[in-house]
Amino acid sequence: MTLEKQLINKNFYETYMLERENVHPVRVLGEAYLAENNKETSDLTMIRFAQGEIYFHHKDYEAAIFKWENIDNEFEPWAKKNVADAYLELELLSTAEDIYKGIQTDSDVLKIEVLLQLFSLYIQKGKLERAVDSIKNAVYLDPDYPDVTNIARVFFEDHQDWQNAVELAVNESIRTESLAWFDVLKSYVKKGKTAKIEPNYFSEALLVLYKIDLRQFEGLSSALWKSYQDKELYFAWLKEFNHLMLTNGAERSHTWDELSQLYYETYLDLINGKRLIRDLSHLIPIHLKNWVRITSPSYALVASASVLAWSEVFPSNIEADAISEAERVISQSGTLDNGLEECFTLFDSIMKWAEDNNVLMGERFEWLVNELLDLNAQHVLVAGMAGSGKSDFIQSVLGDGASGEESPGVVMYKNNDEIKITEVTDEAIRPINDFSEVKVGTERREQVFIDCKMPFAYLEKNGLALMDTPGLSSSNKYKNDVFQYLHFADSLIFVLNADHPLTDRELDIIVKVREQASALPVHFLLNHLDTISNEQEAVELMDATISRVSTYFPKAKIFAFSSQYDHREQLSDFSIFLQSIMEGRNMEEERTGKMLHYIRKSIKFLLDKRVEKENGLIDDINWNEEMVTKLNGAIHQLEDIEEDKIKTIKRSYSDIKKEMERTLSDSIPDILRNSAELIKEDSDFSKLHIQLNDEMNRRIYKHIEQQVLPAFRMSIQDWISVSEQEFQESQAYLHEMGDGFNELFGYNKLTLSSDFRVLDDWKRDADRLTHGSIQLEKANILLRYTPTQILLKSAGKIFGLIPQNKTMLHNKYKQFVENEDYSEIANKITESFIQQFELFEKALDRDIKMFFQYPFAALNATVEESYTIIADNNLSLDDMKKNPEVYKDPLTMFELKLKQYEWMTNIDDRVKQYS
Repeated sequence: MTLEKQLINKNFYETYMLERENVHPVRVLGEAYLAENNKETSDLTMIRFAQGEIYFHHKDYEAAIFKWENIDNEFEPWAKKNVADAYLELELLSTAEDIYKGIQTDSDVLKIEVLLQLFSLYIQKGKLERAVDSIKNAVYLDPDYPDVTNIARVFFEDHQDWQNAVELAVNESIRTESLAWFDVLKSYVKKGKTAKIEPNYFSEALLVLYKIDLRQFEGLSSALWKSYQDKELYFAWLKEFNHLMLTNGAERSHTWDELSQLYYETYLDLINGKRLIRDLSHLIPIHLKNWVRITSPSYALVASASVLAWSEVFPSNIEADAISEAERVISQSGTLDNGLEECFTLFDSIMKWAEDNNVLMGERFEWLVNELLDLNAQHVLVAGMAGSGKSDFIQSVLGDGASGEESPGVVMYKNNDEIKITEVTDEAIRPINDFSEVKVGTERREQVFIDCKMPFAYLEKNGLALMDTPGLSSSNKYKNDVFQYLHFADSLIFVLNADHPLTDRELDIIVKVREQASALPVHFLLNHLDTISNEQEAVELMDATISRVSTYFPKAKIFAFSSQYDHREQLSDFSIFLQSIMEGRNMEEERTGKMLHYIRKSIKFLLDKRVEKENGLIDDINWNEEMVTKLNGAIHQLEDIEEDKIKTIKRSYSDIKKEMERTLSDSIPDILRNSAELIKEDSDFSKLHIQLNDEMNRRIYKHIEQQVLPAFRMSIQDWISVSEQEFQESQAYLHEMGDGFNELFGYNKLTLSSDFRVLDDWKRDADRLTHGSIQLEKANILLRYTPTQILLKSAGKIFGLIPQNKTMLHNKYKQFVENEDYSEIANKITESFIQQFELFEKALDRDIKMFFQYPFAALNATVEESYTIIADNNLSLDDMKKNPEVYKDPLTMFELKLKQYEWMTNIDDRVKQYS
């Protein structure tokens, strides 16, 4: 045992026990102490050190401390450490800590032992941060020190200090290159303890492991990959790991099954359309390059196709060597298994994305794609010119199940246990009872598709879905129904009339079919052979037709049909014909190609919809801005009409009122003067002024009631009638204005109806003003305090009782009444009477405005609505222009997947074309 080991274990005393193992150490050391003490020059230090150890082991810590405190030689640091150990045993932790921290030594062993003791002490005191520092310092001093790293690992794990645990595992993995430590690190990764650590922290460890063990490297890399998935540092991990793989190469002797799958899953996740291309463009090329280099056989096809597809969509974004590698790998790979199902999954994801973005492809489109999944029925499209006898052929094959009438669109006959007829359009899929229920005219004719399912024994026997199309015409040959479903059909049978087979018009149409669907097999049916009585002529006609057809369609086959032939035999021959045209064909591969066509079509549709939507927003903004201008113009016109009606109607009323004022002003003085006839010589002149004043008021009241008001009433009624005509003219103009706007809007949006209740209010108010008691205060005509009136009143009271004076008073009174200036009083009476009519006049502005309030409200509301639409559309348009990639990038990713599937389903042609 080494000296350091003895000092650590406090077994230094054993050096005194040589050859005296059977004697108690206390006695041996006691004898040694006495012997040394009797020497002339003694040194008891080492004996005391050894005695301290014995006392310590026997738990006499105070004695041990006493012995060790007097050590002053090279053992002094160890003695201090032992003293601290004794205080630690006595649970005098603070004293022990101070002594430990005061030890000065050059020995790494002693330093580590002190740190380990401090580590234990801090744990007891609950000072975990200091405990961490102590054990980390110990590891730093000498990680090979016995058990120090294991002690640290256990401590970190027990206290869930995963940061330090991971750091320890990484450092020890790199230092020791021990697979055991890599396993520890991997366990931490799988527990999710590394997900928040920057990925480059693990690069060196991965590089070390790559050189040691590729299988373990793949396992740790996969664990780290999965721990980062869908988390904040995911992209950082992909960037770091791909760089590591790129710079260190990919060992081909190892099969990278787990990493190949992760590369595949990650690539699919990256291109799922939820991320912008600008966020991926720096990441995916190196990802693909590494993937195709390390791909396992299971993922070789998809990896190489992904590289080649990416290079097509982003030509300058991927290196040439990666493309070459992909071409090499794909040329050695088979085609895609379950391609139809996988392509349909892509199509379905496009449909869901379109629905989320409020862009609908149409029910018919989706229905057709779903039908492609049915591999049990061969879609045979039957077409022919009008008069070719196509319907007779369909009737012959289907029997009573065929409609026997010209259909409004394409009809697909398919076997089914129950009768089920469905109309399929872009707008809806709805069940119908017969073809007469098809909504002809509500959709474009070529968009109508009828799915007719019922028991068809012949179709079931031959695995056939027969599609009948309306007869073709040369005038619109490129817009006929047949061209809408070329990529839905598995084969096309073109019916020719034996009277004039394969005319130039027919040939023109078939050539156009081949241009639009080059992969679609085209075959012919020669009909009406029974019209040729001479067998030799029939044979010659058949040979000529075959020769003409072969010139343009060398692979096409011709079936001769005649209603005169035996029906069963003819159907049997047709079955053989159907088998021949399907011989050697792989239906799933062909349907996969058709599915890819519809995927391509859907992506193009959605891209066009983006442009259409943007243009639609611009058009809508321009249209609404134009409508705002027109609406504001209409409002200004209405304001002018309102102002004109106010002026006209008020002027008419004012003229009537002024006429009444003039009448009153002119008539009242005459009435008052004529009242002089009431003055008699025998009148009581003392009271005559009162009586005369009353009579004057009575006569004025009577005049107003019997003459003025009736005349005014008639004038007002005429005024109301004229006003009503003015309002009717305005309303007619408003109706015309509303009809004009509604024609622009395309529906009855504006109702510009005025409030004619105003006229009822006027009639009621006019009746109230011109009927009933007159609201007129009694006027002081002769009771005023003018000098003349005062004189007459006084004279009447003084001289009225003297008979000889009455004549004089009579004459004076009469002269006064007849010659008095009544203009002032007439004006006052007139003003008082007219006041109530002036109140009516003042309300006319408000009433006429009320008449026009609803049209104004409707126009203003429409203006505000248009402004709202303009603002909303501008926001949408700005957003589209600022972030066009939000819409376009997912479609680009769909296109990328499309090209990927194209590579996987037609490898030979694609590689040849690419090269």
